[in-house]
Amino acid sequence: MKKNPLDLPPVYLVLSMAAMVVFHVGFPIAQPIREPYRYAGGVLIVLAAALGFWGVYLFRRARTGVVPFSEATVLVTGGPYRFTRNPMYLGMAGILLGTAIWLGSLTPWLVLPAFMGLIADRFIAPEEAMLERTFGEQYARYRASVRRWL
Repeated sequence: MKKNPLDLPPVYLVLSMAAMVVFHVGFPIAQPIREPYRYAGGVLIVLAAALGFWGVYLFRRARTGVVPFSEATVLVTGGPYRFTRNPMYLGMAGILLGTAIWLGSLTPWLVLPAFMGLIADRFIAPEEAMLERTFGEQYARYRASVRRWL
């Protein structure tokens, strides 16, 4: 079965950010976060992106697959992987959290739990099953000691 090239987490991130903007512009309901506090969202976006890129860097350095469902040759457990099994996905969620803060209205916040649930169901759970098959007990110990998100 050939995988759809658009079925990748960054595509879901961009679509989620677009949905947040649509909710903010079209259905803002209320604007509880105002300037200058909204600028904290920009800081969070930068920090979250750095977390995600750090995870990518560690995968590339270990020469293991970065694209979801590509072959995992090494179980990366250092750096941010000591605190979260999914720093790339956590970084994306952080970018959305920062976007919601930066926009300042209530309705963009609806997108974040939907994104996290979709990513967990569509990518994380199947990837975890694949890692369990590939690394067996080594992955089971890692999974038992490090949380999925934080």
